[in-house]
Amino acid sequence: MARGRQDTGLDAPKGLRTPVLRRDPMESSDRFGRFTEWIARAMGTPWFVLGLTIFVIAWMAWNTLTPKTWRFDSADLGFIALTLVLSLQASYAAPLILLAQNRQDDRDRVQIEQDRQRAERNLADTEYLAREVVALRLAVKDMATKDFIRAELRSLLEDLERSEAGEGEQARA
Repeated sequence: MARGRQDTGLDAPKGLRTPVLRRDPMESSDRFGRFTEWIARAMGTPWFVLGLTIFVIAWMAWNTLTPKTWRFDSADLGFIALTLVLSLQASYAAPLILLAQNRQDDRDRVQIEQDRQRAERNLADTEYLAREVVALRLAVKDMATKDFIRAELRSLLEDLERSEAGEGEQARA
């Protein structure tokens, strides 16, 4: 092993070990996706709306009430810089929210597919159990009951008694 090179795993042969500096592109993509979802969740809260409102009020108050030399956005021109900042925020927010929705749609599709497969397995299991119950009912139906066995034993006993009585009459005669 060369000096300065660090291998991350000792569970794989030398040629298959991954260097520490190599990054998985899927991991960074997933990190960006999680970031977009975090932004979408944060923008959908009352705290974000409240914070944005406070920001806009502070911006307008600063540029209206402070001395003209301290102002950086003119109220006479309709707060052009504020409009630009809010437009920029909206232009980034919309695609980030759409990306988060796309990720949620993908997760929903996977969940729906898993639910469909689970429903198919449950249906197959239910059909199997129904067939087994029918087979058990048929097997129980064909089984001799206690009353049937008693009736058969009685008829055999009667046959034996008749045959003994017949042998007894033959012996007397």
